[in-house]
Amino acid sequence: MTTASPAAPSAPVDAKAFRSFAEFYPFYLTEHSDRTCRRLHFAGSTLSLLCLATAIVTRNPWWLLAGLLCGYGFAWVGHFGFEKNKPASFKRPLYSFMGDWVMYKDIWTGKVKI
Repeated sequence: MTTASPAAPSAPVDAKAFRSFAEFYPFYLTEHSDRTCRRLHFAGSTLSLLCLATAIVTRNPWWLLAGLLCGYGFAWVGHFGFEKNKPASFKRPLYSFMGDWVMYKDIWTGKVKI
């Protein structure tokens, strides 16, 4: 079972240096070593999915905005308030977005603990 708290790198890592998502994801997990941060990501992602479902059912696109606010709002509170780092989405938005959903799946499957 993988944990989300691997050893921190000794030197700062440039998130832009990764050539693939497979290289990026282990770094992404080190940026989410705080349990509360991971829990906030999980809550925000779950709320985002609920907002997406509501947008589809109601055909109201404003729910998509609500989903983005939930997802990023919860994640950023986790980073700035608990993890004490800047979200990777500032430098690698696509890989970070992918990392959010892979970590979400990994939490559901027990590979990452919350």
